[in-house]
Amino acid sequence: MDAEKVKTEEFQLEVDSELRFEIETRNRKVVVELKEGQAELFGTELVKGKQYEFHTGAKVAIFTYHGCKLLVKGEMDVQYIARETPMVQYLNAHAAVEQLRVVADEQNENGPIVMVVGPCDVGKSTVCKILLNYAVRQGRTPISVDLDVGQGSISIPGTIGAFLVERIAHVEDGFSQQAPLVYQFGHLSPSDNDAYYKLLLSKLAEVTHKRLQTNKKIRSSGMIINTCGWVKGAGYKHILHAAQEFQVAAIFVLDQERLYNELLRDVPKSTQVVFLQKSGGVVERSRHQRSEARDSRIREYFYGRRTPLYPHSFDVKWSDIQICKVGAPALPDSCMPLGMKAEGNKTKLLPTQPSLSILHHILALTFCESIEEDVINSNIAGFVCVTNVDVERQTITVLSPQPRPLPNCIFLLSDIQFMDSH
Repeated sequence: MDAEKVKTEEFQLEVDSELRFEIETRNRKVVVELKEGQAELFGTELVKGKQYEFHTGAKVAIFTYHGCKLLVKGEMDVQYIARETPMVQYLNAHAAVEQLRVVADEQNENGPIVMVVGPCDVGKSTVCKILLNYAVRQGRTPISVDLDVGQGSISIPGTIGAFLVERIAHVEDGFSQQAPLVYQFGHLSPSDNDAYYKLLLSKLAEVTHKRLQTNKKIRSSGMIINTCGWVKGAGYKHILHAAQEFQVAAIFVLDQERLYNELLRDVPKSTQVVFLQKSGGVVERSRHQRSEARDSRIREYFYGRRTPLYPHSFDVKWSDIQICKVGAPALPDSCMPLGMKAEGNKTKLLPTQPSLSILHHILALTFCESIEEDVINSNIAGFVCVTNVDVERQTITVLSPQPRPLPNCIFLLSDIQFMDSH
């Protein structure tokens, strides 16, 4: 940034207040430095005297419990100091969860499994991040689980997954995700294949519970589960199913009292349901903004965020790969014997012949080498994007994080598309 053109401001934050700002204009950068006092960003403490960079698309809330002074360089599209904030509520929620961890430590039991629910754009991911950071600052190693296939934070869109949180999230880059466990759903909403989503959710719950048993520290730390914003009808049933499969001890409901009261009625008495306010800085996103966020997640997977990555592009013969899709069209009742209905079509594995229809689609690489294996329940090794289909030569061109050759495995076709503009 040119020193002569950079706008510099100082903000004095009082006790229990936060500076909120957004950067919307492209090619804009804001640098924040803590000059005095103590402050944090979504549970990560800021280091005094260190400069933090935020770029286009950043929506930031820097909070202080004791008061602080911030030096900000750069121009922000929206900025204000909030005097009313639910951060104390979130801290109390963390303290209650930590007490359950202490009991789990003493009794050598599983730590608390907590689920955060609410409609779209109420700050569920942010609350999960705060609770995870606070847990790590207490010396815990919780498992982060994300069930949001549309706007998930663990992998690319169309997936659910989990990873172990051992370090506090970096202010600019978020959590360090070493070898996350990822399952391919292949759609942007659970409604596109409810049966398959429930199957993957149950599988993820089974595997994460086994992960809890690997050592006492992980076991007592428990899990923090983020969910999607679909809270009515079948979406509500998915919340109940997740609570049952993961054996949830507490559900934090953000912003919607109706959902809070429905859960009070429907979950077991052993599960605590707590209502939390959403932050006043939460911004509702348009459909276009959500689409851009998804494209950005996929672009980061192949090209990196701040540290540039250099993916590979190469041709693959149709005969060298096997592409499958989960879910078959339902048979009409007229094709079934009298009184019988077709079941299981939504979780059926179908081999798919490569064609122009897979252009720009994401392919997920499973660890399975043949369709005789349990492909549907297999976790994912990585992703490639189909950038060209040559019908005459019977080859496809893929964008891949790794050089050729691709492993001899089954590829799952996704409905998610990505246009490579590099």
